[in-house]
Amino acid sequence: MREGAVVLITGASSGFGEAAARLLAARGAKVFGTSRRAAPGETRDGFTMLPLDVRSDASAAACVDEVVRRAGRIDVLVNNAGYALAGAVEETAIDEAKAQFETNFFGTARMMRAVLPIMRAQGGGRIVNVSSLAGLVGVPFHAYYSATKFAIEGLSEGLRQEVRRFGIHVSMIEPGDFKTAGTAARERAAAGLDAYAATRDRAIDIMARSEQSGPDPIGFARLLLRILEAPRPRLRYRLGNDAVWVPRARRLIPESLFEWLMRNNYEMNE
Repeated sequence: MREGAVVLITGASSGFGEAAARLLAARGAKVFGTSRRAAPGETRDGFTMLPLDVRSDASAAACVDEVVRRAGRIDVLVNNAGYALAGAVEETAIDEAKAQFETNFFGTARMMRAVLPIMRAQGGGRIVNVSSLAGLVGVPFHAYYSATKFAIEGLSEGLRQEVRRFGIHVSMIEPGDFKTAGTAARERAAAGLDAYAATRDRAIDIMARSEQSGPDPIGFARLLLRILEAPRPRLRYRLGNDAVWVPRARRLIPESLFEWLMRNNYEMNE
């Protein structure tokens, strides 16, 4: 990553995004972070915050225009904004599922479409999309969240081939459980069904405990820096022991055993 590279990071008010913004700014990048509640031009720890609602075409365009107005270019886009929706598929309203996709998936697509003309015109750029272990393995009671991350996997893989000839590199980071504010921000389906209540609540509690005992988000920031410094970055980077061994185990053992182990992890084998 060259000195003074212009980096736009969505969802930078906490967690992965904030850790990445701090580290890249400390390494000499001109970093713009975003959140829905940021005051225009707010500064913190060496980087600038801008307001952005990734669900809005107008907001995405305005944010990208503001970065170009201030810095003249955009070298890196990190798509980190998103949230987790918990609940069984049967008890999750379609409108709730659409809202999950609007932020996690279409928000990512919206931001990429906003920066791609700029990156093509300047002859290159980097896009790093935050996927998840849940984009490799369907997680019970987070099926719609998993679906958004599976969708990001496909979108990123296809886009990578489309823009390679323009000097634009597309990569993904696939984190496992990390200690971030995402645990407290997890949303739940409004309509709960008694048939799922005990199993669902237990599984979500187990996941929350795993997240809060997980590694610090600085690991994400360090990996992102390595990706941005790589001359030929890979498509996928797994982050965290669980993100490495769970998909590997799935390849090595029978599917029925893997499913049993997944249920056992969330105490669903009753």
